[in-house]
Amino acid sequence: MTQLVQLVPLFPLIGFLILAWQKNNLSKQMGAIIASAAVLASFVLSCVLFFSLVGKDGAASATYDLFTWMAAGNLKISMSFLIDPLSSVFLLVITGVGFLIHVYSAGYMHDDEHHNKFFSYLNLFIFFMLLLVLGSNYLVMFVGWEGVGLCSYLLIGFWFKNINYSSAAKKAFIMNRIGDLGFLLGIILIFMTFGGIDFETVFAGAKNFPGNQSVMVAITMLLFVGAMGKSAQIPLYTWLPDAMAGPTPVSALIHAATMVTAGVYMIARSSVLYALAPETMHVVAVVGLVTAILAATIGLAQNDIKKVLAYSTVSQLGLMFMGLGVGAFTSAVFHVITHAFFKALLFLGAGSVIHAMHHEQDIRKMGGLKKHLPITHITFLLATLAISGVPPFSGFFSKDEIFAHTFEHNKVLWLFGVVVAVFTAFYMFRLYYLTFHGEFRGTKHQLEHLHESPKSMTTPLMVLALLSVVGGFIGIPGDGHLLHHFLAPVFKDAEIRLLPVEPNFSTELALMAVAVITAVIAILVARNKYITSKEVPAAESATLKPLHKLVYNKYYVDELYENVITKPLNWKSNIYNKFVENEIIDGGVRLVKWTVDGSSMLVRQLQTGKTGFYILCMVLGVIAILATLIL
Repeated sequence: MTQLVQLVPLFPLIGFLILAWQKNNLSKQMGAIIASAAVLASFVLSCVLFFSLVGKDGAASATYDLFTWMAAGNLKISMSFLIDPLSSVFLLVITGVGFLIHVYSAGYMHDDEHHNKFFSYLNLFIFFMLLLVLGSNYLVMFVGWEGVGLCSYLLIGFWFKNINYSSAAKKAFIMNRIGDLGFLLGIILIFMTFGGIDFETVFAGAKNFPGNQSVMVAITMLLFVGAMGKSAQIPLYTWLPDAMAGPTPVSALIHAATMVTAGVYMIARSSVLYALAPETMHVVAVVGLVTAILAATIGLAQNDIKKVLAYSTVSQLGLMFMGLGVGAFTSAVFHVITHAFFKALLFLGAGSVIHAMHHEQDIRKMGGLKKHLPITHITFLLATLAISGVPPFSGFFSKDEIFAHTFEHNKVLWLFGVVVAVFTAFYMFRLYYLTFHGEFRGTKHQLEHLHESPKSMTTPLMVLALLSVVGGFIGIPGDGHLLHHFLAPVFKDAEIRLLPVEPNFSTELALMAVAVITAVIAILVARNKYITSKEVPAAESATLKPLHKLVYNKYYVDELYENVITKPLNWKSNIYNKFVENEIIDGGVRLVKWTVDGSSMLVRQLQTGKTGFYILCMVLGVIAILATLIL
């Protein structure tokens, strides 16, 4: 079994090494095959590992030590992997959805001159994400965490000749470093508190740790700072919408199955620690809800098809964190799974639209595409129904399960959560109607060349559509909740501490009814506005009403960061560069040079080359020595 576990991340790493080494010698088709086959092999092994745990209790979980990484004093760190229900579920999502994105990329990136380099980056991305979820200690997780950040920089800025794309990549990298510092400090504090950083040692120590201690609040808050950066929560969320600069498959990979879910995984994995810090859990829930509301309102006014989906991702992540904050760990993971299905489908569907529209992304210049892109249309519609929470699609089960737990925890949080769900249904159907219905609003050239995407792109859409339809049935409320039973061993210690109140079946049905009715009303309002009334968003933001303009400009948060943080730092850096660096540091170096040069000029005068002068100096020296001895 140890060799089997090793091979899961090893296959993508081998694929990366082959493609990086032979990228100029392999054909595009062969490069795509190698990269896709590597991820497919990992998916098959992940399935084997997953089914080895099905039907077994927590004793089926196992840690596999590969080698001792480092040892210093009391600190001993092994490169080791943990296979348990939680890691096995994430392995399936990462490799399964990742494989479909690889297949899709073969068609989408076929004409790119750096085709094989792109696939090498995708394989490296999958490798680090697998390392992140497989690690049996926080340091291995952190290595994967940092590797995912590096790959996001490479992929977001893949078309680096465009300065805006390069800037977006740097922004993502830097903002993630802010969160990563918090994560690293949290790991250090964990070692100081528990004497180790492997999960077994930390969680065993946490079982007997008194709750609500300041050190536990500090640890969990620091870990949450890391999660805020990677999973784009307020205030570290602005990098994620800008990450749309990367190719569309990158957007799907980052937003659906890999990078942004890392924060959710890390908190779910550390559930025992968070159960000891109720103040932190409340902060997590509130930050998640505020992020969800903020991003949902921004999504109402965006006109770039990928930007709408980007803010949708930020909003859905906020709901996941709200679920984590109220102790609904299984529900949050459930929503990660369903979100991976429908959000990957939405991004890949958007890529199919962009491909057909010759790289046009403005939904105001689309319309009427359903008859030209039939497969893209129907699959996009299914994903839109799923994210809107319409039964029996996957998002309905996972989202409403979070709402049910939130209702038992805090009625106010639940009420605002329903508002987020209403906004989601409205802006997603706004996007759907403006893109696929009505009259075509693009150019004549675009209309003449509209066509469905090739099978390499539409096949992953159909598979993801099927998963978006049936994926929610793993979490049917009541005794049929397969995922809850499967993940129960992972979260049992946290639940013993929290003693969460499970919503009864009738209450959950009533809450589902409220969520569905409000979502349907939002869909009907969107239909009336954009189909019946045939409204099209204004072409210029100057014509917008003040509130609409505020939301359209994303509450000017980027401008606020620019003026409050970036510009002062740049000003201070220029001051330091001009005075501290040039005048003090460089000036000190120059002073040493001038001192040496000056003293050398004086001392050099003694070297005249005249024998008489040297004899005189020798006689004076002898006299000085004798005088010293006499005195």
